[in-house]
Amino acid sequence: MVTLAFSAALPLRAELADGVKAVVNDSAITYSQVEEFTLPVMETLQRQYAGQPTVLRQKYDATLRDSLEQLVERQLILCAFTVEGYQLPENFGDQLVQERIRDRFGNRLTLMKTLQTQGSTIEQFRKELLDQYIVQALRSKNVAQEIVISPYKVENYYLTHQDSYKIDDEIKLRMIVLPKAVATDTNTLNLAREIQSKIKEGASFEEMASVYSQGSQQHQGGDWGWIERSVLSSELAAVAFALKPGQVGDPVDTPTAAYLMLVEQVRPAHVKPLREVRDDIDKTLRVQEQARLEKQWIEALKKKTFIRYF
Repeated sequence: MVTLAFSAALPLRAELADGVKAVVNDSAITYSQVEEFTLPVMETLQRQYAGQPTVLRQKYDATLRDSLEQLVERQLILCAFTVEGYQLPENFGDQLVQERIRDRFGNRLTLMKTLQTQGSTIEQFRKELLDQYIVQALRSKNVAQEIVISPYKVENYYLTHQDSYKIDDEIKLRMIVLPKAVATDTNTLNLAREIQSKIKEGASFEEMASVYSQGSQQHQGGDWGWIERSVLSSELAAVAFALKPGQVGDPVDTPTAAYLMLVEQVRPAHVKPLREVRDDIDKTLRVQEQARLEKQWIEALKKKTFIRYF
């Protein structure tokens, strides 16, 4: 199925479909297993690189290599489970099947029909659930342990990644959007000027936006909150970022709409303070540390396990 799906863009690999790609202890990983594991990504790649067969082939080969490594690591963990003497209750697989039926299929008949369509069996399904559980449990035991990130590490990361926390000039903006039926429409611009006059005479910009604006923020009184220059078109940004706090600009006329803007506050470009990004940095460092621990653990398993690639 995988080969057929990609036959239009990739060379056929039928002769390799049942070949062995790697052996981990006494367990073989076949070409068909690697390709099946890779299939969801392949479908995305084929859409992204349609018409670029050379690039698609490079991405395809790289993804196959990555998939093979993931399957080897998975088998390493399953081997470790056996070698290290772990055991699960005899009926644990049946419990996992029942939980999956309850959570995803609703009843056993639906599951059986789904497996039949996929060319699989209940025994294979049970084994797959057990393998998933074992891999997750051992990863949790060896990698997802309690990781403590010191304040020093957080502060050091913050200081060495200042560019990641830079914020350009920002304004707190309210905007009235008046769409045009055609580009030559002048009535819309005249309406914008009338609304501007009412605001100058004391009408609330928020109220005027609620009544007249047809933008997405109409029911919020035209409130766009804090925005950077890049959020607006160049025409609107040039006017909006020249306004002072509390100032309403002259109408901006474009082929598709007329705009009125009120700048409520201005915030110059700055670097986010550490207190605002501390939690994000902590999460980033935890993910990095977990990746380091997992790599260290997998390398240790490889050193005491027979692995052969073909």
